Amino acid sequence: MMHAAGERPSEGALVYTFAGRRYDLSSRTHVMGILNVTPDSFSDGGKYLPAGKALERGLVMAEEGADFIDVGGESTRPKGSSYGEGADPVGTQEELDRVIPVIEELCRRVNVPISIDTYKADVASAALAAGASIVNDISGFGFDPAMAAAVGKAGATAVVMHIRGTPKTMQSNPVYDDLFGEIHASLGTAVRKGEAHGVRQMFVDPGIGFGKTAGDNYRLLSGLGRFADLGYPVLVGPSRKSFLALSTGLPVHDRLEASLAAAVSAVLSGAHAVRVHDVREARRAVAVADAVRRASR
Repeated sequence: MMHAAGERPSEGALVYTFAGRRYDLSSRTHVMGILNVTPDSFSDGGKYLPAGKALERGLVMAEEGADFIDVGGESTRPKGSSYGEGADPVGTQEELDRVIPVIEELCRRVNVPISIDTYKADVASAALAAGASIVNDISGFGFDPAMAAAVGKAGATAVVMHIRGTPKTMQSNPVYDDLFGEIHASLGTAVRKGEAHGVRQMFVDPGIGFGKTAGDNYRLLSGLGRFADLGYPVLVGPSRKSFLALSTGLPVHDRLEASLAAAVSAVLSGAHAVRVHDVREARRAVAVADAVRRASR
C-alpha cells in the first residue's frame, strides 16, 4: 500500500473499520484518548491504576468525544532530567492484570473502539480477544517478533511508531544525520512487515518524544506531511510531553494550552489523528484546525 514519494493516500484508503464501526479518517481529525493504567506514567501515573477509576475515566473520555481510547498497562517514561530514572518494564501477567478488566468493561459500556498500548504480542492478543480492535505498538513491530503476526491473525489495526532505542535509553543523546529520512525508512520497514503478515489497517506515528531532542520534535510537528507517501494515516502524540517546556517552562500538569497548540500544529501539518490526555479540549481545538485546513485547500 506504500505510495510513490510525494503521492498522498486517496480518501478511499483512509476509510477504516474498527469492530464493525466505519471511520472516514479523511473527514476530520480523530482523537485518541490516553488511559494509563499504571503507577508511573510521566503525566498521570497512579491516577487511574485501580480498574474502577480507569473505567470511570474511560467513560468520561467517551462522553467527551474520544474516537478511540488507548489503554496502557506499562509506562514508557524515559530516563532523563525531566523524568528521573525512567519507568521499569513490567511482566506480561502484571500488564494483563492491569488492562484486561478495563478493556472488557469498556467494550461493554462504550461504543468507542478500544486500543491496547503494548509492544508485547501476548498482551496484544489477549486484549484483542477481550474486545480491543487496535494495537498501539511503540516499537513499530520491532521489540516482539510475534507482534505483526498477532495483529494480522486477529484482523486488527496497528499503530506503528518510531522509537530509537528503548524507553530507558531513548533520550540518551539522540542524534540523527537525516531526521525525516531515518524515521521514514523505519516506518516504511514497519508497514511492510505489517503488510507481509496481513495487517490491512495501520497508522504511522513518528514518535514525538521517543528518542528525539526538543528541536527534533518541533521539526516533526512542522513536517508531518512528509510521511504521507507511506500510504497510511498519520497519528501523533505530543500531549504534555517535556519538549513543550522548552517554549513554556511549565511543569507537566500545566501544559494543557501547550499540548493543544501542538495538536493544532499537527493537524495543520497533516496529522489524521492525535493522541491526547485532554479529550474534550482537544476535540474543540482540532475542530477549528480542521476548518482552517479545509479552507486552505
